Amino acid sequence: MAQVTDVRARSAVAWLVLLFTLPALLSIVARALFFQQPHWSESSHESTGLAPTAETTPEPVVQVYAARTWGARGGVAVHTWIATKRAGASGYTRFEVIGWRLRSGSALVVGPGTADAEWFSNMPWLLADSRGEGVEAVIDKIEAAVASYPHSRAYRMWPGPNSNTFVAHIGRAVPELGLDLPPTAIGKDYLGGLGGSAVFGRAPSGTGYQLSLGGVVGVLVALREGIEVNLLGLVAGVRLWPLAIKLPGLGAWPRYATARKAENRNDG
Repeated sequence: MAQVTDVRARSAVAWLVLLFTLPALLSIVARALFFQQPHWSESSHESTGLAPTAETTPEPVVQVYAARTWGARGGVAVHTWIATKRAGASGYTRFEVIGWRLRSGSALVVGPGTADAEWFSNMPWLLADSRGEGVEAVIDKIEAAVASYPHSRAYRMWPGPNSNTFVAHIGRAVPELGLDLPPTAIGKDYLGGLGGSAVFGRAPSGTGYQLSLGGVVGVLVALREGIEVNLLGLVAGVRLWPLAIKLPGLGAWPRYATARKAENRNDG
């Protein structure tokens, strides 16, 4: 009986390891074989047309984006950021955390920017898109959450804090965004240092809760994200509505189609 139990336990561990490693490895290999990526110094940061033109869009806009990172890391990880435009503004403000900017004293970058730009030639996709009535108040809350971000002078690619830790922090503080960050947003589950007090908190969407030990291992249950298990920063799970499977490296399949949260809108 003991031998049978031992065999079952080993089999369960093997399947668990396979679940978390095989999709990530497939994603890395596929990216290396089929994605021709230019050198970072020659990469594109051009607009992709996903954001409404600021000059012809009088209403306020909030958008959240994700794009694969540059290099081999892009096989398993994305970079996320937030862009806002107040009513009548002629341009967007971008909020994001960038590791190399820590050399200037802070990794937090806030300023004018292209909302929907490629990230080192990687096409972004929309995670949230809010426009119109009530969005000015959402922008106020975003700016307050940015000011309260506790890790602006720290950056670690793994397990965090990083760009995804920052956007997850904004999501928890501004549940109106309803963020469902992709499983490839490594760092989103970083709540605090391993062994620290921040091991339990709200999910980034604000629709549930999560337990996380330094972003290295944890579990999340929420109406928006569904059920996620984090193992060494890699996330697998299932979203219940709309139904999707979440896998390390490969992301969510099918990917969530962003719903706009305002009826009155102008794409320019």
